[in-house]
Amino acid sequence: MTAAHTNLKDLPEAVLGRLEQTLDDYRARLRTTEVGTVTQVAAGIARVRGFTSARDQELIEFPDGMFGVAANLSLTDLGIILLGDSSRLRVGQRVRRTHQVVGVPVGEALLGRVVDALGNPLDDRGRVGANLRWPIERPASPILARAPVSRALQTGIKSIDAAIPVGRGQRELILGDRQTGKTAIALSAVLNQKGRNVLCVYCAIGQRGASVSHVVAALREHGAMDHTIVVVAGGEDPPGMQFIAPYAATSMAEFFMERGDDVLIVYDDLTRHARAYRELSLLLRRPPGREAYPGDIFFVHARLLERATQLREERGGGSLTALPILETQAQNLSAYIPTNLISITDGQIYLSPEFFRKGQLPAVDIGKSVSRVGGKAQLPAYRAVAGSLRLNYAQFEELEIFSRFGTRLDAETRHRLERGRRVREILKQSEHRRLPVPEQIAVLKAVTTGVFDDVPVERLADAELALCRIVQQEMGELSRRFLSGHNVTEEDEDRLFDAARRAREAVESGG
Repeated sequence: MTAAHTNLKDLPEAVLGRLEQTLDDYRARLRTTEVGTVTQVAAGIARVRGFTSARDQELIEFPDGMFGVAANLSLTDLGIILLGDSSRLRVGQRVRRTHQVVGVPVGEALLGRVVDALGNPLDDRGRVGANLRWPIERPASPILARAPVSRALQTGIKSIDAAIPVGRGQRELILGDRQTGKTAIALSAVLNQKGRNVLCVYCAIGQRGASVSHVVAALREHGAMDHTIVVVAGGEDPPGMQFIAPYAATSMAEFFMERGDDVLIVYDDLTRHARAYRELSLLLRRPPGREAYPGDIFFVHARLLERATQLREERGGGSLTALPILETQAQNLSAYIPTNLISITDGQIYLSPEFFRKGQLPAVDIGKSVSRVGGKAQLPAYRAVAGSLRLNYAQFEELEIFSRFGTRLDAETRHRLERGRRVREILKQSEHRRLPVPEQIAVLKAVTTGVFDDVPVERLADAELALCRIVQQEMGELSRRFLSGHNVTEEDEDRLFDAARRAREAVESGG
């Protein structure tokens, strides 16, 4: 005690006086906390009685540090979506309000990380060092803050970049039956952004752990993890985590968009997201509608996808491009969730199981796919091949069906069939092979104008490789002009024709 008193006396008089004044002014203050009692626990939800002023979407704290989100407000109790394991809860336990909404960390510290829907790390690299947190539910940018989609987002896939282009700030739906290559399309788009100043967010919803591990391994193998955030709410996670995952991922992406960056976000997939929300809604005793989905399922997805946009220059000029994935059943595009998402998005890329079974990969059905705004953002050089590509392919599909009846065909029809087969063959592409823009244009120009008509179908892949080598080695200036937005001139066409003829001759000579 003597030493303590001596130390206090040794303090400067000004500091000692302020300390004494602070101690004199200190008064114990009561802090009120609103507490409720758990009355029911189910798989993914809980009901709590006792709260009188809780708000919608408020974060509720349970024992052992588990949280939930207020979802159903009534006069008697509160329905809560749990963000953890419901088996840890017991009826009668006390819970308290936090007066906050669900938030996630945002910032550059998340790049290269694998996190859950609350921003907790899943990659054994320690805590995420982000100091800023944003709510997962944020209003979409107002109309006056948006700009038209005017810049292309290249996926590296010939059939998409030429016939179904995606623009920065667009929402392009990828849909098809299971095991048709939907994730492969989205993953190719993410990998193709390396070195293009586009940041990426991949959100896995209800996926198996092995599938997510495969995606993360591919990102790391191709050096794309440095510009990517992976948000995971696996199939073994509670439905509440699966429900909030895409909103959390969008907030992480919006941080970069609002500071002026271009961002690509992939939701894989919204079918499982809709099922998780249906499960929660039925447990919360909300009235079911079509296919047992709640009446607000359209709003659930609309308020998510409306956050993707191209901002005006005064707002930073950033963009958020969304590639939601949807799984159909038996090619039924008129089911409830597919029709909802088709009406919300700006186009769709449809993957046909028939094409997949025939080995036509990627299995993109150009006839059933559309991009409603991407054509305005497409590079002008593509327009020299895109129109004839779609026309030739559509004519070929009709003629191929007609030719199955065994009718004798005239020379012109046989010629169109042969060219169509070559167009179909040239659109094939391996999963991790992405073609730069100049090579895509050269290859598509060669096949649509008939330069490759004399090349056997089984040798088209060799002709394509030969043409790509010529473009890489001899057409650097032409490539730069295409990428900068110049149109294809007659001189450019002559150079492309000459390169295609040389590639054809190399194949014919066995080179």
